[in-house]
Amino acid sequence: MSATAVSNTQAKYKLDTEEKPSLKYPNEKPKKQQLFEETPLVVAVITYIGYGVLVVFGYIRDMMRLYKFERTKGAKEAGRKGFVPLYSDFESFYTRNLYMRIRDCWNRPIASVAGAEIELMERVTEDYNWTMTTTTNKTKVINMGSYNYLGFGECEGLCTNQAVSAMKECGVSTCSSRMEIGMSSLQKQLESMVARFVGKEDAVCLGMGFATNSTCIPSLIGPGCCLVSDELNHASLVLGSRLSGAKVYVFKHNDMVSLEKVLKDAIVQGQPRTHRPWKKVIIVVEGIYSMEGSIVKLKEIIELKKKYKAYLYLDEAHSIGALGPTGRGVVEYFGCSPSDVDVMMGTFTKSFGAAGGYIAANKNIVDHIRSLSHASAYSAAMSPAVIQQIMSSMSIIMGEDGTDNGQIRLKQLKDNVRYFREKIQDMGFIIYGHDASPIIPILLYMPAKIAAFSHELLKRGVAVVVVGFPATPIIESRSRFCLSAAHTPEMIDKVLVALDEVGDKLQLKYSKMRPARPLKLDESIKNKFKYE
Repeated sequence: MSATAVSNTQAKYKLDTEEKPSLKYPNEKPKKQQLFEETPLVVAVITYIGYGVLVVFGYIRDMMRLYKFERTKGAKEAGRKGFVPLYSDFESFYTRNLYMRIRDCWNRPIASVAGAEIELMERVTEDYNWTMTTTTNKTKVINMGSYNYLGFGECEGLCTNQAVSAMKECGVSTCSSRMEIGMSSLQKQLESMVARFVGKEDAVCLGMGFATNSTCIPSLIGPGCCLVSDELNHASLVLGSRLSGAKVYVFKHNDMVSLEKVLKDAIVQGQPRTHRPWKKVIIVVEGIYSMEGSIVKLKEIIELKKKYKAYLYLDEAHSIGALGPTGRGVVEYFGCSPSDVDVMMGTFTKSFGAAGGYIAANKNIVDHIRSLSHASAYSAAMSPAVIQQIMSSMSIIMGEDGTDNGQIRLKQLKDNVRYFREKIQDMGFIIYGHDASPIIPILLYMPAKIAAFSHELLKRGVAVVVVGFPATPIIESRSRFCLSAAHTPEMIDKVLVALDEVGDKLQLKYSKMRPARPLKLDESIKNKFKYE
């Protein structure tokens, strides 16, 4: 292929230049930014046709149900004549005719710890997924769907033992909110540790990650404020933005030109109708975007924040613990100063194997959130056992347990991500995201392949998360793989062999940028994991 042809081919893909290594962390190698290969035209057309066929047949079946040719199995609002339905027609239409066909791909119950391997409970249905019955049969599979990035989702070891001791000493719950009589000494220790870990003056910890965003954002901004949000921000950020009453502007995902234009226009125009200056301008972004696997362009956003005198709210739910030489997230990964981020949010669900979330900032901001956030005032304080799990795992990451276990886990995660990503790219799959992200989406596109991909991998002993419309754009259905430090090389090789077989069987190797090549593994490994 000529140099001109290569240049023309690469122009079809969104591939940013490489990041330079930071001065603060010189050992951190440069990483390519987000890679988003465009949907092949033929695949897009076939995907639209597939959804069109499903919709047409859905309306035909609805007509058959209306005239009693087919029994209606879905929920109905009986005895509500004259009332407006509580749920919209299209939502129920989509559930009846599209989602119900492949409902068995979701909500699978597990009967074990959510570690590198899990035990799935078998479900059977006799009416095409309208009802399901759980049996006593269990299947052990490799878990590629949980956010157990550093492998702390385990039921034995230091963290578990200390969590059990905390539960024996302090109970399961304090049975009250922190503003009443539920604040424990353990939670005070946790908040001090979190602030020290992320490099902020103070932190407030709450029992639910989703509620951390949705209830704390309204306590920081309100009417008369301007909130600039990435178009792919998590639902918790979207809900918190709406509840705040602030005017919300959206910029294209990770597009700094779009962000600057939105900021400039919003500041120039001022508040609607009155055109008065905004009380506050705040930029809201994520560290790692969970559906795309992309990483925020933090350095560029900090530059724009300073240029336009805006505040920055950074959600590190997926990046804290998973990025950076010492696991301190995207701020450390890019060598930025924590003081450049006004509000740092994160969750304990992913890298720490626990539950809850935190807000870290200057002390006056944290005190303000403690007083005004609904999650602080009205929800129960964090469970002592959960708090201890977080503190134990965080101390391991920081090396305060006297071992190098934390660094071993961080390195193992990094190695697993690099190895897995390189192999599936070589196989010809279209994937999204950043080279350093532990979240790796594989594009499936067509609705029929969502269920087929999940079922075929499950037959081969691999449990994955599949996602489709409306959670993704209609032509970008995908499977999201989450790598963990707990995955052994043998487990990853088994997943790769399964992916290679399923990719060929379902014709999923669409990439034109990296055409499919044979999986480079020893024949003994391929034969060992080959599906019979």
